[in-house]
Amino acid sequence: MHELRRSGEDYLESILIIHNRSGEVRSIDISREMQVSKPSVSRAVGLLKEGGFINIDDSGYITLTQAGRIVAESIYEKHVVLTDWLKNLGVDGDLAAEDACKLEHDISSESFNKLKRHIEKCRECEDKSCLPG
Repeated sequence: MHELRRSGEDYLESILIIHNRSGEVRSIDISREMQVSKPSVSRAVGLLKEGGFINIDDSGYITLTQAGRIVAESIYEKHVVLTDWLKNLGVDGDLAAEDACKLEHDISSESFNKLKRHIEKCRECEDKSCLPG
């Protein structure tokens, strides 16, 4: 299995999102979702297949392998948690999502898990002093 770059993680995340929304994923769906050219998708899909992250059936439908799903779900969870956290801090929603997309690739698992635990504790805290606002 090959090491993924940011773009590969973004493609896997998009495949997961599209699949969750519509139940099936084709290259054209990825192109629309990510607003990238069909040749870019074709190249990325080839690399992801070669890396063992996706499968493509004879009809062109794309599915995540177990390894691909693990990566996609991890990136997606980071994106959701970081976006919500930034929005709760008062960051505009679009900017929060954009910044979360940058952070989700670089934050270590340890730091992310500690941040997630801190956010959960803040939600449970009676005095809410650690929450913004």
